[in-house]
Amino acid sequence: MVWWGWLIVGLLLMGAELTAVDAAFYLIFVGAAAICLGLVGLAGATLPIWGQWMLFSVLAIGSMVLFRQKLYAKLRGGAPGFENTAVGALVTVSENVPQGGRTRVRLRGSQWTAVNVGTAPIAAGADARVVKADGVDLRIEGFPGEPAAD
Repeated sequence: MVWWGWLIVGLLLMGAELTAVDAAFYLIFVGAAAICLGLVGLAGATLPIWGQWMLFSVLAIGSMVLFRQKLYAKLRGGAPGFENTAVGALVTVSENVPQGGRTRVRLRGSQWTAVNVGTAPIAAGADARVVKADGVDLRIEGFPGEPAAD
């Protein structure tokens, strides 16, 4: 493939990852490998088509294995030194939530499933505090002294 073809493929893959697809950063590294191959061709190196595909495969797989997990963790907030900022945040429940019950809450523009881990039910319209983020679920509890749900 010509050098500019690799550049186009790389830019399309990276653009798809950043705009349309949530592929957990895999397409970024595949796209970067294609761009690197395009730059190698632009520099004047000529490789047979099998050599281009072999170099592309090595660059894509190698960069994913070596760098993807670290970079993804840093960008998603899971690396050491990054704390879970959802803990301590306030959310408003839209329905009565019994002790141990589930509901949907909105936090920073996203919908979350929340589980009431407090000792009392939470009334509709009441505020609750996030005490733990457990995967895709939030653990919440109501405030003492607020009216409990019936």
